Amino acid sequence: MLLSEHIRTIPDYPKPGILFRDVTTLLLDPIAFHQTVSALAKPFEGNEIDKVVGIEARGFIFGAAVAYELNVGFVPARKAGNLPSEVFQQHYELEYGSSTLEIHKDAIKPKDSIIVIDDLLATGGSACAAIDLILGAGGSVASCGFVVELPDLTGRQRIESKSIAVHSLCQFQDI
Repeated sequence: MLLSEHIRTIPDYPKPGILFRDVTTLLLDPIAFHQTVSALAKPFEGNEIDKVVGIEARGFIFGAAVAYELNVGFVPARKAGNLPSEVFQQHYELEYGSSTLEIHKDAIKPKDSIIVIDDLLATGGSACAAIDLILGAGGSVASCGFVVELPDLTGRQRIESKSIAVHSLCQFQDI
């Protein structure tokens, strides 16, 4: 099964000139969803991973499922103002704006080995913000995994410049 066939493209969303890669169509197909989660988890089976960090919002879906598959904890990296306890914050730039990510201060323990999971890798801004949060909390980042990668936006290079491996399941060259 070609994973990319289950991802719908929506032109001019959320603004003109953007081709939005919509993974909600992939989630509708139980076989495609299961294969996606298995493929995201596979590179880490047998590794000593303590937690998965999923980036809001669709990274929660895939990240929690990968954490379940690997039998490890899950940490939500949320947009500012949505976590009820003390947080670490990291501001970052997006392909079409800026935002702030937060994690609870007690979510990651020193030396925890973490995987970062999100649905899409574009510029790498949100993933790098999550990485900085994890490192700031004393954890280490074993790798990052994405369902979709847009290589033209060079997010992979930003993450790899931090000496962190990137795994993506499918790529779309046109943005």
